[in-house]
Amino acid sequence: MDLFEYMAENKKESEAPLAARLRPKTLDEVVGQEDIVGKDKLLYRAIKADRLSSIILYGPPGVGKTTLARVIANTTAADFHQVNATIAGKKDMEEVVKNAKNNLGGYGRKTILFIDEIHRFNKAQQDYLLPYVEDGTLILIGATTENPYFEVNGALLSRSRIFELRPLSRDNILTLIRRAFESEKGVKSYNAEITEDAAEFLADIADGDARAALNAIELAVLTTMPNEEGRIHIDLKVAEECIQKKAIRYDKDGDNHYDTIAAFIESMCGSDPDGALYYLGRMLAAGEDVKYIARRMMVAASEEVGNADPMAICVAASAAVAVERVGMPEGRIILAQAASYIASAPKSNAAYLGIEKVMSTVRESGNLPIPPYLQDSSYKGAAKLGRGVGYKYAHNYANHWVKQQYLPDAIKDERFYEPNDIGHEKEIKEYFRKIGKDPDRYKYEDPSKGGNPERPWE
Repeated sequence: MDLFEYMAENKKESEAPLAARLRPKTLDEVVGQEDIVGKDKLLYRAIKADRLSSIILYGPPGVGKTTLARVIANTTAADFHQVNATIAGKKDMEEVVKNAKNNLGGYGRKTILFIDEIHRFNKAQQDYLLPYVEDGTLILIGATTENPYFEVNGALLSRSRIFELRPLSRDNILTLIRRAFESEKGVKSYNAEITEDAAEFLADIADGDARAALNAIELAVLTTMPNEEGRIHIDLKVAEECIQKKAIRYDKDGDNHYDTIAAFIESMCGSDPDGALYYLGRMLAAGEDVKYIARRMMVAASEEVGNADPMAICVAASAAVAVERVGMPEGRIILAQAASYIASAPKSNAAYLGIEKVMSTVRESGNLPIPPYLQDSSYKGAAKLGRGVGYKYAHNYANHWVKQQYLPDAIKDERFYEPNDIGHEKEIKEYFRKIGKDPDRYKYEDPSKGGNPERPWE
C-alpha cells in the first residue's frame, strides 16, 4: 500500500457510516449473541484459539453477522478474504482459490473466505467452492438472512456448522446507543447528547436491528442544529422523525407486548374483526415482528376456529408466506385480510380440546399396545406375527367406512374429538350420522346445560 492508498483508506474509515465505525474489533467488544460468542461457548473458543472450521452465520439484518466475520479477521493468523455474493463472480472465486492454494502449499497458512449474502450464490457457484472447503484449502464463513437449509447446498451445509444469530435485545441496543455517544469513533466529537426516552424509543423500535438504531442516530446528529451552548440535543421528537415511526408504548419484553397480542387473539376468538384489526394495527405501528404476528394467527386459526372453518388455517398459513415474500408496508394488507377472516369465521376449539385430552391420556397411560391388525404388515413374516391380520380396509365397504376399533384396548371407549354443531363441524357430525358412526354420540347437545367448560369431556 503506497502513501495515497494509505490516506484513502484512513479517509474511508473516518467517513464510514456510524454503524461501520462502531463495529467491534475484538470479541470482548461484541454486544449481544451471548449464547453463541459467550466466553464458555464453542464459537468463542474456536475464534480465540484460531481453530475455526467452516461456519454459516444465519440471522436477520443488523444482528452482527458481518461484525463477527470482521472480528475473526482481526483475530486469526489466516489470510482473510471477503466477497459479497451479489457482485462476486467465478473469476473472483478462482483468484481466491489460487491464492489459498499458494498460501497453504508454500507457507502452510490457512485462508478464510467470508461470503456475505451467500444465499445469492447459485448452485453452480456453491458447487465450485465445495471441493476446496472439503479438502481444507478454504475455511468458509457464509452470512445469510435466509434459512440456510433452503438456500445453501446440502453438501456445503454438511461441512459447515450453522450458528443462528438472534435479534439483539433492547438492552443490547441501548448499550450500542450509549456507546455511539461516548466513543470517539461515534458522535462524541459532535458534542451530541440523547435523552433517555429517545434512547429507549430507538431501542424499542429498532426491533433488534443495531444498524437501524445507529443509522437513526447518525441522521439525527447530522441534521440537528446545535443549541446556544453548542450541543446537539436529540430528544424523542427528533428520534421519531429520524426513524420515521411514532412512539407507541410497547415494550416487547414487558406486559404491554403480551397484553396487546392477547387482546388481538381474544378479539379473533370473540368474532370481533374490528378489535382484531385495531390491535393488529397497534402492533404494526409499534414495530412488532410480522412473522411473530403471522405465527400467532396460524395458532388461532387452529385453536379457535379449527374444523368449524378449515379454510382459516389455509388463509393464515398463506398469509404467513405471502407477508414474508411481499414485506412491509403492503404486508399489512395481507395480515389484515387473514385476521379479519379468522375473526369472522365460525368458532370451534374441539381440535384443541381433543389434543389436550390425548396428551393427558398419554401421560397417564404411557405407550399402550397398538391393535395387531393396525400394525405394519409390509415386511416378510409380518403375517406370522399377526401384523395386519384381520384389518378391514374402509374403501371396501359401503360409504367407505366400516366399524372397527382403532384405539388401544385399554382406552377403546375414549372420545377425544367432539365436533360442535356449527360451521363445517356440523357437516362432520352429519357425515358421521350418515355413515352410521356412533349414532348416539353425534347428536346436537345444548352447550348451556351443565358441564365443565374447561374440561367438557368430564
